[in-house]
Amino acid sequence: MKYLTSSEIAVKWNVSERSVRNYCNNGRVIGAILHGKTWLIPENAEKPKRQIRHSLGNRNLLRILMDEKETQVTGGIYHKLQIEMTYNSNHIEGSKLTHDQTRYIYETKTIGISEESINVDDIIETLNHFRCVDLAIESANYKLTESLIKQFHFILKSGTSDSRKPWFKIGDYKIINNEVGGADTCPVSEVKQRLAELLKKYNSKTNVTIDDIIEFHYEFEKIHPFQDGNGRVGRLIMFKECLKHNIVPMIINEELKLFYYRGLKEYKYEKGYLLDTCLCAQDIVKSYLDYFKIPYNK
Repeated sequence: MKYLTSSEIAVKWNVSERSVRNYCNNGRVIGAILHGKTWLIPENAEKPKRQIRHSLGNRNLLRILMDEKETQVTGGIYHKLQIEMTYNSNHIEGSKLTHDQTRYIYETKTIGISEESINVDDIIETLNHFRCVDLAIESANYKLTESLIKQFHFILKSGTSDSRKPWFKIGDYKIINNEVGGADTCPVSEVKQRLAELLKKYNSKTNVTIDDIIEFHYEFEKIHPFQDGNGRVGRLIMFKECLKHNIVPMIINEELKLFYYRGLKEYKYEKGYLLDTCLCAQDIVKSYLDYFKIPYNK
């Protein structure tokens, strides 16, 4: 894929370079990646459409998240989901940051006072995950594509110690075969084709259900396309797709962690384990929506 700079895209779209950078910073250009301080944008990227403010009568979860993100409202559902999703998704992958530290980073851009040593990567990946949640919201109504999935990974792992390893490809597929939970994953040579087939199958569906989203998640994790960060990217994809199809999203917390891993491991033989776990994870978010009096499909 050919990439253009923000100045080149500005000429193509007939807007200022600053507008292009703002589009990219807000996650509104699908496939754009930040290389150092320079935005690289796919040649075929579409100019974001003007955001239309909707009436109160059409304010589903996605619309509310978009509005609260744009206005930077504190204490609302956008604020709540940013913290809960980031803390829980990072925590089950081994982050040692506490819930309070995660909240501090989001609200004050500091980590508060702590006598314990803190892994710098945990802080960087927390900040990066906040940006990924924003991207999931902004891209919710777009088709799920390879470039978008790679963008999630690029943002999540940018600036980490992994990103400085010559064999670790941020925003691109793994180059070393790996395993997860003692199980083999897709060989390096087959990743691109397998993911393309999975996306084609998923995007051909006309009426996506929660079962479809969960099945995609299982297949994605089985492929395990990246060297690291697959779980978090996979859960961000689920979040995006739930928002797109007006399905209540899911948060896998510490209590559900082992059930979640069992569900992924046993999915081929018994789909119910993962489905039940995800429904429990969905109930967590429903409790937030009830608190904020946000309507949702039962």
